[in-house]
Amino acid sequence: MNSFSWRCGFFPDEVVLQILARLPIKSLFRNKCVCKLWYQLISDKYFTKLYNEIAVMNPMVLVEITDPSSESRPSLILVDNSRGVSEFSLNFMKDRVKVRASCNGLLCCSSIPDKGVYYVCNPMTKQYKLLPRTRERPLTRFYPNGEATLVGLACNILTQKYNVVLAGYHRLFGHRPERSFICMVFDSDSNKWRKFVTLQDDHFTHMNRNQVVYINGSLHWLTSSCSDVLVLDLESETWRKIPLPNQVTHGSGNRVYLLESEGRLSVIQISDVWMHIWVMEFYEKELWFLMDRVSLRCIRGMVPGIFPITQTDEYVFLATHKQVLVYQRKTRVWMEMYSVKNSATLPLWFSAHAFRSTIFPCQ
Repeated sequence: MNSFSWRCGFFPDEVVLQILARLPIKSLFRNKCVCKLWYQLISDKYFTKLYNEIAVMNPMVLVEITDPSSESRPSLILVDNSRGVSEFSLNFMKDRVKVRASCNGLLCCSSIPDKGVYYVCNPMTKQYKLLPRTRERPLTRFYPNGEATLVGLACNILTQKYNVVLAGYHRLFGHRPERSFICMVFDSDSNKWRKFVTLQDDHFTHMNRNQVVYINGSLHWLTSSCSDVLVLDLESETWRKIPLPNQVTHGSGNRVYLLESEGRLSVIQISDVWMHIWVMEFYEKELWFLMDRVSLRCIRGMVPGIFPITQTDEYVFLATHKQVLVYQRKTRVWMEMYSVKNSATLPLWFSAHAFRSTIFPCQ
């Protein structure tokens, strides 16, 4: 069956493996202490791979709540459709950080007090890695702001390796950005950064930083014009474009978002009264089909500030300024999963991330 073979008197081996692989991580780690045999089992590479493959099928929402008037560390809320709400922190990293990207259980975080410092961590196992600094000058987007560098995180569940992408332009103070678009890629295997450069393209100046999707060995961003998906192939280090469905329109009350749905690229368009969900069923052929059309009339008051975070074929997670909602596709029922206590509001875009609770190593 696998490299680690053991016997259980009550259940077949595979049944026990499947049960353990569905436990929350805290419960799983407690079971390591049951006996030496279970410790070896749970530590085995085969089990790690099995656990992660099951975990990625259960997307959650990671909410980052920051108080702009305070220098305290952000608090993190994990919203799980099946297990409810739990709270945790990133205090184990000994630095005040902000979540910049999420992929298959790992987070890429940037240091708030020390610009240009990045970490990769697994908040469930409390492992983290300080990435080596790049030798590049700071990168910026066309219209710089407090988080100018484009950040992407790609974690391969099968190989248990990951890449961090930092991209942007060099820009001297008081000048327009240089024409060269710089892309820095960190490889967990080599523990080094590599660099490649492309000429300026208008699409690059409008990429939405937070809407990044990793599938098929590539990172995907939606342009602000919402006409294309920009794709970075990490193996060939090349950019290309994928056109959106012809029916997708941006502006005039329509908002467009890029997500992932069970390993497929997905686009969600939200208008005043409807939510349309497309998925790319055949990635190589770039064929889209309309998966669902959802009425928003029953949450009409929330629609202007609502945006989708993650989804499966069964449900969609969405966030407002103060709440995390889940829409159950089969029953057509909306539920509130989490609401901010007191008068604080969720800072949009960089507060809610898709998350999977895996034991993906980051060391």
